[in-house]
Amino acid sequence: MSFVANTGTVFAREIRPDLRNPVSILFGMAQPLVFLLLFGPLLSGMSGGQETQWQWFVPGIVVMLGLFGTFSAGYYLLVEGDSGTLERMLVTPLSRTAMLIGRTMKELVTLLVQALLIIIVVLPLGFELHLVGILAGLVVLVVLGVGLGSLSFALALKARKSPTLFYVVQQMLLMPLLLLSGVLLPMDTAPAWLATVAGINPLTYVVEAERALFAGDLTNITVLYGVVAAVAVASIGLFLGTRGMRRASL
Repeated sequence: MSFVANTGTVFAREIRPDLRNPVSILFGMAQPLVFLLLFGPLLSGMSGGQETQWQWFVPGIVVMLGLFGTFSAGYYLLVEGDSGTLERMLVTPLSRTAMLIGRTMKELVTLLVQALLIIIVVLPLGFELHLVGILAGLVVLVVLGVGLGSLSFALALKARKSPTLFYVVQQMLLMPLLLLSGVLLPMDTAPAWLATVAGINPLTYVVEAERALFAGDLTNITVLYGVVAAVAVASIGLFLGTRGMRRASL
């Protein structure tokens, strides 16, 4: 079987449960939606009006959606490891790299559907639609999702013998990455030490790029920084994830 066929086989296997039960996609949006609808209105005075408020906040929520969704993807790999399903897949002639790419593609399709639903939800609230910028922003989000999903799979493969390690490391990284990216509050007034820490967080640059793109500002320098950060995360994630899958033992 060719690599493309292998990837398609894995993708079809992974996406089938969501197609049978699409409500699961909505469950994955629960936490970002809570932040959006309950925390968003509190930013109206700070951000200079409702329209600016949503233009500023929604791109960050979309990145949060990608972080929560793709960075948790390794959980399903742990479940398959416990049930013996993963071992059965490892003895098949399927390409190990295709196993990773197919799983990651499923997470990206789910992420795109959820991001589009978020945008539809905020349109009646005054969110201004810049179609080209939003499409470009979704492309950057997909690139970031490739990296985060692959890193999650790599962590799950490393923690197969001790699943608790996966949850500990994931939670230790998840909230700091989120809070230090400026998703919920601007980092402009942060103390110097906190701004320095945020400066080494790749999500910070992706969030700033998404805000520029969602506002229709395609030539803003922050877009370039965000693209570089997303590509860097994707490159590292694919390298570690592919190596982990190839080295996975029964």
